[in-house]
Amino acid sequence: MQVLYPRCCGLDIHKKTVVACVLLTDLDGAIRRFVRTFGTMTADLLSLGDWLRLHEVTHVAM
Repeated sequence: MQVLYPRCCGLDIHKKTVVACVLLTDLDGAIRRFVRTFGTMTADLLSLGDWLRLHEVTHVAM
């Protein structure tokens, strides 16, 4: 399968949590996966944004 977005994240939104799964594709084609759960309060969502920027995510899907 062809990689369209080498630095992307999928979000699973719930009432009290947001589960984020980041997929990063290396230059050799290896894929690394990171999963983290955040709360839904403002401070938690800001932490989610910081985490996505840390991984240099360019695309997010829900």
